[in-house]
Amino acid sequence: MNYAERDPALRPILDRVLSAADRARVEPLLTELGALAAGDLDRQAALADANPPRLVQYAPGGERVDEIEYHPAHDRAAAIAYEEFGLAAMSHRPGVHGWPSKVPHTVKYALSYLYVQSEFGMACPLSMTDSAARILRLFDPERYAAEIAALSSTDPGLRATGAMFMTEKQGGTDVGLTETVATDRGAHWTLTGKKWFASNPGADVILTLARVPGQGEGTRGLGMFLVPRLRPDGTRNAIRIDRLKDKLGSKSIASGEVTLEEAYATPVGQLANGFRQMAEMLNVSRLSNAMRATALMRRAVRESVDHTRVRHVFGKPLFEQPLMRATLLPMIIDTEGALALVLEAAARLTTADDGDQSARDLVRVLTPLAKHTLCKRARTVTGEAMEIRGGNGYIEDWVNPRLVRDAHLGSIWEGSSNVIALDVLRCVRRQGAHRTLADTYGGRAEMRGRWELLRKKGDALLELPADEQEMRIGRYADELTRAVMETLLYDQAAHETETTGNGRALLVARTCTALLDDPETPPRAALDHLAELAEGGQVAPSTTRKTPAKENTVKEPAAHA
Repeated sequence: MNYAERDPALRPILDRVLSAADRARVEPLLTELGALAAGDLDRQAALADANPPRLVQYAPGGERVDEIEYHPAHDRAAAIAYEEFGLAAMSHRPGVHGWPSKVPHTVKYALSYLYVQSEFGMACPLSMTDSAARILRLFDPERYAAEIAALSSTDPGLRATGAMFMTEKQGGTDVGLTETVATDRGAHWTLTGKKWFASNPGADVILTLARVPGQGEGTRGLGMFLVPRLRPDGTRNAIRIDRLKDKLGSKSIASGEVTLEEAYATPVGQLANGFRQMAEMLNVSRLSNAMRATALMRRAVRESVDHTRVRHVFGKPLFEQPLMRATLLPMIIDTEGALALVLEAAARLTTADDGDQSARDLVRVLTPLAKHTLCKRARTVTGEAMEIRGGNGYIEDWVNPRLVRDAHLGSIWEGSSNVIALDVLRCVRRQGAHRTLADTYGGRAEMRGRWELLRKKGDALLELPADEQEMRIGRYADELTRAVMETLLYDQAAHETETTGNGRALLVARTCTALLDDPETPPRAALDHLAELAEGGQVAPSTTRKTPAKENTVKEPAAHA
């Protein structure tokens, strides 16, 4: 099996969003990683999940070492990600896989999406390593040139991994309650405090927040610091790993509780901008969360389709049963829309990094929208896939339990869904993000009505008292996300119909519209062509009749909504 070959949407989307040269460069990588993800990587991921890392606090002689021992399967999965494919290096230096410049974010996320379909846990330190290099490059590139080079290296003897320590026990999501204190020692600083949830605690390069004396209260008082695993003289830094977390999922990688005991640290960028700098790292990590959720959905859909093809009930395959087809259809459509959204946000991030402020504003809202909606939807899709497989789906011999466990992580790490919804609300309040979205995506004829009504609904939301806005933003954020996904599916449909004559993407887009407007009535054309939707194939454009007008409208919001 090859996960790239079995994906009906990935290559067609890349055909549309990448330049011809980039598309040609990525093709052999898709083939190679697609095969690895379905083969060796999948086997190593299962082994790493069953053999989680172990904390060794003391050496045989009694000295404190705080080392983490990993199963060889973890190391093999890490080598595939960091060294063979350079997933943490792509965005930071030219030459990776022959690219004359830095690899576009779209390519990185497309390849990472294939990787995560087998190994979810590794994507966490991978993302933090990538993001740490990004932050240092953006805010302090000269001071940290060596660290950037190590974080973006593919050489097994030179490469470093990164981590982000933000959460403290008393604060949780409220980072303004951070109690870790920074002390200026002249040539360097020291940090003292406890970090409650530290993923990849054995990282070589740790970015964290600490309170700078005299700088103020709340997030204003926080500076960003780099805490290396080793001091400049080569001795172990004063980072004590108190214990590793026994997590529900993502078991292949370590997360722990850490005490900083006057740990050696150096400032990153302007100390007064510490929280804002960390927010940049957080935002990119959230897009990675959305990508991971999409990968889990794709794996769950493929497992479900394959199972229902061979499982016979009442004389015919489950795939041919009407109720099962109605169950599979929204899973397929949402997975395809999710991929379109993630790659769209990645493409906009590339443009933003090139200096386009409008793209930066768009990424600022697309990222929390994707994280909010896709991570929640992944929990449902993986749960449905477990139920579709039946009793075997609940047994650890199969991948479904791991998919379900991992899917719940995305809605929690880097901000729970409610926190992300409030971030969307900030974007709506401060920059009129709902209008930006409507202006960007509302030009297509099929989408004008929906976007105009969502614009009005957002304006009406802003007229409500603050507590009412907060109460309603979750549902509105989902509506915005799904409208972006729907628009992107129509963009893809137009591209494929024009370039290949295949109406499959048009059927996907019109099915998305129909299910948004009437979730209880799946379109007959989609049910009749479920095989083509699930597995790819030719669909005559004439097959995809337009949705009746009454189904293609959005109700006018009430005055109080």
